[in-house]
Amino acid sequence: MKISTRGRYALRMMLDLAVNYNGEPIRLKDISKRQGISDKYLEQIISILNKAGFVKSIRGPQGGYRLTKEPKDYTVGMILRLTEGSLAPVSCLDDEVNECERQNECATLLLWQKLNDAIKGVVDGITLADLVAWQMQKTDNYVI
Repeated sequence: MKISTRGRYALRMMLDLAVNYNGEPIRLKDISKRQGISDKYLEQIISILNKAGFVKSIRGPQGGYRLTKEPKDYTVGMILRLTEGSLAPVSCLDDEVNECERQNECATLLLWQKLNDAIKGVVDGITLADLVAWQMQKTDNYVI
């Protein structure tokens, strides 16, 4: 499994919104400048996040974006699944029920299930609030 730029940038954007929110909406241009990501690409990502209700769009000259929930209420897994789709290492584990016709004789299925459980354990166990705390530990005056 490899996380695409869309997934990585979505995490960076959500982290930027969490770290820099001061009660005022945050403009996409400001995120773009801080993150070194084109605003055109961020527009595509913010559209996905907005449709899913992860962020709220505020229109007007003082408009921008803000998170709809507290950072503790978003897991890395939520954000990555939204932007990447399934995080399963093999396609037979994409769905809740494994419908692979070889599952009863597949010797590697246990390996893939263990790997899938490990991935879920990490991405579903880390929140946006955790990332904010880690970012703050990196430097006291670093603004992302």
